[in-house]
Amino acid sequence: MAATTSRSPINPLYSQIQNPNPNPSFTLKLVKGRCRTPLRASSTSNNNEKNQAIELQKLMQGYPYEFTSKDSPISLPRPLTSAQLSNLGSEGSRLRVAYQGVRGAYSESAAEKAYPNCEAVPCEQFDTAFEAVERWLVDRAVLPIENSLGGSIHRNYDLLLRHRLHIVGEVKLAISHCLLANHGVKIEELDRVLSHPQALAQCENTLTKLGLVREAVDDTAGAAKHVAFHNLRDAGAVASITAAKIYGLDVLAQNIQDDSDNVTRFLMLAREPIIPGNDKPFKTSIVFSLDEGPGMLFKALAVFAMRNINLTKIESRPLQKQALQTLDESVIGFPKYFPYLFYVDFEASMADERAQNALGHLKVFSPS
Repeated sequence: MAATTSRSPINPLYSQIQNPNPNPSFTLKLVKGRCRTPLRASSTSNNNEKNQAIELQKLMQGYPYEFTSKDSPISLPRPLTSAQLSNLGSEGSRLRVAYQGVRGAYSESAAEKAYPNCEAVPCEQFDTAFEAVERWLVDRAVLPIENSLGGSIHRNYDLLLRHRLHIVGEVKLAISHCLLANHGVKIEELDRVLSHPQALAQCENTLTKLGLVREAVDDTAGAAKHVAFHNLRDAGAVASITAAKIYGLDVLAQNIQDDSDNVTRFLMLAREPIIPGNDKPFKTSIVFSLDEGPGMLFKALAVFAMRNINLTKIESRPLQKQALQTLDESVIGFPKYFPYLFYVDFEASMADERAQNALGHLKVFSPS
């Protein structure tokens, strides 16, 4: 999906995306408080790094190809590791989108839904996907931020602060888990099942009834790949039907999750923000810390309520490297433990005067 990016004359964190999906666009802004970790992304690239990068295909020449199944010799690229990032380039006409996992992961489907006809690039870890965008090795990243059953993906909340990227959109993907096994294997022959911990938790009732021992691995598609490539006869995998097709596995059961309303929300990340407007629904994300005191969070959230701005998400995370604050013995009171960062999503564009006034008011309680 093509997107036009530019730097805002107001603040470099404002961004807009031309998204054909009905989901609202995102902006990301840091409200400064005790945490001074910047969320801004540089608007210029390092030309030397770009010139030194090489094509993904060149990197893959150094690896033996992997196969989708014993009957279908279709080559698959290995996920990128941090050590391999410097050997990749982001040249070419197709938009290159990083995701975490291997082929057949739900994140790959989310990337293709967010950016149709993109070149989806598998990455070994969430950190690797962030780095790939920052270093101009790919154009975008699509990463999970929360699931309707499992809740928030805390790792990615922390990485948003650690890396210099902008949220430019979101996409929601319905998750449908399947029980997969090698050809000829029946459910009653299985002793154990492999998958991501969240997928196993989401299918707990079904797996308990089947009497299967659960084994956690890094991702759902990786579980399917492991079962197929090692031709396991006593183990199955919980993964998508797409993973079954890629790795040549049989689908023993579909929709085995305990709750059919299983949706994961993914963030679309880019190096450059897009200036927000008022021509379409917008969602804005901010992160801030607060001074200690009674009712401080209530006062912070009230700046949105008094301007009729709807909040869609609030998340708290410990302020790293400041986990324990001791109180002077001469001061009466309790010691302060675990200062927090607060992540908030609200429905308004930063081009909206109400949002600008709300954030200006918020700074009263979150001083820089």
